[in-house]
Amino acid sequence: MHIEIDQDVCIGAGQCALTAPNVFTQDDDGFSTLLPGKEDGGGDPLVREAARACPVHAITVEGPAG
Repeated sequence: MHIEIDQDVCIGAGQCALTAPNVFTQDDDGFSTLLPGKEDGGGDPLVREAARACPVHAITVEGPAG
């Protein structure tokens, strides 16, 4: 799985970090970022739900999980 966060679109709503806190966090400015080592989603089943929860659709998830 490949996860991409469009930093130009992200507004820092934090829905991704609330939905999948084992994969997403927020940086010092409040914008979404991936936790170190979780660039592939780490097998977390909530990654796609976190992408859907983003109010501005800044997160793209491609490929199979795992």
